[in-house]
Order: sequence, then structure tokens, then C-alpha cells
Amino acid sequence: MSVQQDEYERVTSPTAVSSLLNTMIEGGGVSLCLASADARPEPIVLMEQYAGKTLVMDLSSVDHLLNRLQQGESFFLRGHSQGKVVRTPFLSLTETRHAGGRFLCCSDYPATLEVLQRRESFRAELRLGMVVPASICGESGDGVYGELRDLSQDGCQIELPLTASGVLAEADLPLTLAFTFPDGTYFEVQGVPRHQKTDPERHLLRVGFRFTNCASEQERQIWYFVCEIEREAARYKKEAQDDRQPSPLFEQSGKRAAGSEHVGRRDIRRYATPMARRLVKIAAYLDAQLLLLQQGSDIDSRQLSRNADRLLLLHEEDREALLFATRCLSPEPLLVRHGIAVAVHLLDLVGANMPRDVRKAIVASGLVHDLGKALVPQILFKAPHFEATHRQAMSEHVALLLDRLQHCQWLSAAVAQAVIGGINERLDGSGYPDGLTGNDINELAKASAVVDVVEAMRRDRADRPAKTAQQIYRHLLSHPHQFDPRWTKRYIEHFKPLPVGSLAYFSSEQMAWVVRLDEQGAPAEVALTRQAEAPMRETLGNTLRGDVLERLGKPTREVAVST
Repeated sequence: MSVQQDEYERVTSPTAVSSLLNTMIEGGGVSLCLASADARPEPIVLMEQYAGKTLVMDLSSVDHLLNRLQQGESFFLRGHSQGKVVRTPFLSLTETRHAGGRFLCCSDYPATLEVLQRRESFRAELRLGMVVPASICGESGDGVYGELRDLSQDGCQIELPLTASGVLAEADLPLTLAFTFPDGTYFEVQGVPRHQKTDPERHLLRVGFRFTNCASEQERQIWYFVCEIEREAARYKKEAQDDRQPSPLFEQSGKRAAGSEHVGRRDIRRYATPMARRLVKIAAYLDAQLLLLQQGSDIDSRQLSRNADRLLLLHEEDREALLFATRCLSPEPLLVRHGIAVAVHLLDLVGANMPRDVRKAIVASGLVHDLGKALVPQILFKAPHFEATHRQAMSEHVALLLDRLQHCQWLSAAVAQAVIGGINERLDGSGYPDGLTGNDINELAKASAVVDVVEAMRRDRADRPAKTAQQIYRHLLSHPHQFDPRWTKRYIEHFKPLPVGSLAYFSSEQMAWVVRLDEQGAPAEVALTRQAEAPMRETLGNTLRGDVLERLGKPTREVAVST
């Protein structure tokens, strides 16, 4: 039953109230508003509901308001649920507990909710000092860079150089808008320009965009960003600087959270090659997806599809440049680097003559196959010895990830099961999650296992350093009971004894990265370096092509470098 009140509809059904609150709990992005007329919305975390009894919320971010709330001041909650703006009637705190540095509070339970069917736009403006780089990109792939100035549920305003007017004028389809927040969170959405305002003195253009084709997950993220921008902007008020908690989106510390890796704002100029700089967009998507998984979200179907298509196009354009670029992503989190490398090398190994939709499914599965590890206890990755209990806990990441892929209906279930579900199986039954043996393991899973182990062994781990290609090949060949010898031999024949992306010493006593190979598997293009470090723009010297062996001599040994 719904009762009309102003522009809101009042929902009185207990089942509907519970459903809306549950979506707000799962989605995040809830604000607390005091009853006073001059109060600003303050982002909080709605944690649990006990229907008809109480709401449980984390008010650590608004500890400066706790005295007023504990003294009985009324408040209401506002959030975004099922594509609607939802607000509660006035509530009061009934209990407050301080545990582990956090303030967990209970309130009375709302008997009704008010729902605005027509989405209400709360425009959050970024104050001076709040810098969020933004870019717009059309179908051609050319981008224009600027800064986000304000954000609402419906659209945004971006400050761009005057040269952007040409890109905007040529746009027939929605543009891709991308934002990178100071904590490294990356977000993409499609938008169409609505209005422009020129600032000739500063040679700038302020462009208003309306968001289009937003998925529900993107709407949830935008709501969260709006709330966090409001929260951070409130800190810039002189009287509030000392008592308001900073928004995590605007923290530029070295870590996003305890136990997680953090990239921070990406300076793509540091990446070693043009192809590596183009891979950064895919890396940023995976990094953002990692964070969203930890916050309870599923894999974003549309974004995964788009980035799988990107990787296919890059491979079709220049496979060797792409293979080398996978070694040039050292600033990215380990799970991101590993996922991209597995996707590229698995595609290159098995993708020939396969239909495009199968190749796309292989790439997509390879990209995300390890992201479920963000959902298991992170202490597992720091253990000096891998015990049976560690192994059992680790194996759960496969099922956790497959469960988060339920909305990716375009993704072949058979391919996803083979790559994600089978990449850790072993011929002798010692693998996981199902302990399959021999012929029970899919051929694509057998190939994936070889690719996965090669990429894992090329990088440092807590219990061992990175290995060279020759050391990895010897390991695979000496374990035919675990890894299919046919796929091991195919891998070596395909990628060669000294593969693209290897760092080698030559008989001239010079060191260089192998960038391309000739038909016999000898280096045809190399990038000189003096440092046994992952390749970045500042560590690479001149590039030699064609007569590499005449100028440098024969490769004498490979150097193991964690990339």
C-alpha cells in the first residue's frame, strides 16, 4: 500500500519496507540527516535490520554528531534503492556501542518509508583542493583530460581545455567519461554533453553531461561518490576541519585498506610502451572491480564485456607488443597484473581459429580468474608456509568468484567453468576446488593451468623468488603427473625458450628486454637497460631492431625479474 505525500510515495507494507532497506544495506551510500533545517547529509554505513525492531548502523564517520544524537536529536536516513531515492521518517538512537575504534549504533525501526519514483538529483560540488582527474573518450579512442567539478545522480560537470570543443562537436554517440579519485578508485560511465560554458581568460571549457545507459551497479556507485564528495566538501568548512572524518575516496595514503595493495593516481607517462599505456585502462577497471567485490558487488557485466573487447582488439593489432606490455605493469596490484598476463598469454596460445565469442569468453575469464582472492583472508598471502588449512581457505576463492559472475549472461558458462573453475586443477587430483583427475579435466583447463603457473612463477611470492622461463619450463616438464605434457610442449614451442618479455644478458655483457622474436625464436627487437627491474619508461634505454645478435652477440642467460 502506498500513500501520496508531496512528490514522495509512502510505503507502508512491512515486506516492501524490509526489501528497500535490505537493498540500501547491500548497496551502501546511505546518508544521515539531522532534523534541523541547516543540517547537511552525512554519509554513514547502514549495517543490519531487524524487521519491526531496530536498525544497526556504523556512525564512525559522524562521531562529531554523536553527542547530539545520544541526547535524543532526531534524524532521518536517505539512500538509493532499486533505482529510487528512499528516506525514512524521523528516527532516534536507542543504543550506542564503541568497539574496535568504531561506533555501532541502533535506532528504532521505521514503520514506513518514503520513496521518490522520479530520481532526485543531489548535486555535490568539489571544493578547491578536491582534485578528481576526468577524461572523455569517443569511439576513436582519443581522449581529452580535465577535472570533475560537480556530480549528481543524473550527470556531472567537467572542466576541460578549450581544445575539447572539437571532440564534443564530432561526437555522434555517447562519450565514455572516466574519473580517477585520489585513493585510486576508477569509474567509467557513458554520457552525452548537454551544455557548455567558455572561460576565455583561463582557456577552459565547462561542460555539463547527462549520464546514459547506466546499469544499476553504476547508479549505486554514483550515489556513493555523491555522498563522499559531500562528506569531503564539508571538511573544507573552517569550523568543521578538526572534527569530521575524511572521506576514504580522497585519501592519498599508500594503502587503500589494511592488507590490500594500492596504486594511487596512475601516471601513465611512466609506463614503458604505448601498448602498456593502453593496458592501464583495463588495469584500472580490474583494480576498481577488486574494491567493489570487497564491498559486496558482483562482477560488472558490461564493463567486463567492454574490457574483454578492448584486449581482443589490442591483440589483433599487435600481439608481440601486447605480450611485452604485460611485463610493464609493475605499479598495478599483483592480482591485476596476473589476470591481464594470463588472459593475454592464454588467448595467444589457444585462440587461433576460434570463434570471436569464444576468444572473448577466454579473455574475460582470464582477466577475472583470480579476483576471488580478494574475498578470502588476506593473511593467506603472507604466510611463509602454506599449510592444509591455508589451502582449504584459498580454494574457496573459485566458488566465491563464480557466484559473482551470475549477471554476466553473455559469458559462456562452459568457458568460465574451464578457465576459472579448472585453472587450479591438477592431473593427479592434487588441485582444487574439485580435485579432478586426468580426463575429467577440460582441455582448456589444462592449457589454462600451464599458463597460470608460468605467470605465477615469473613473479616473487612470499615463499620463493621469481623464476626464469627456463627454470619454469624445467618445473613443468618434471611434473607431468600434474601438468599435461602436451600443453607444456605447445607452450614452449609457441612462446620459445627465450620468450617476449624476458630480460637477458648478451655476450657483449649488455642487458636488454626481449620485445620481439624472429621466426626462429631469436631476439629481433630488444630494449636496452642497466637495471634488473621491471620495465618502466625511466629504466629502458635505446631500442635495437633487426641486427640484434650482430650488435649484442648471443643471449648468454636470462635474468629473473618479478613483473
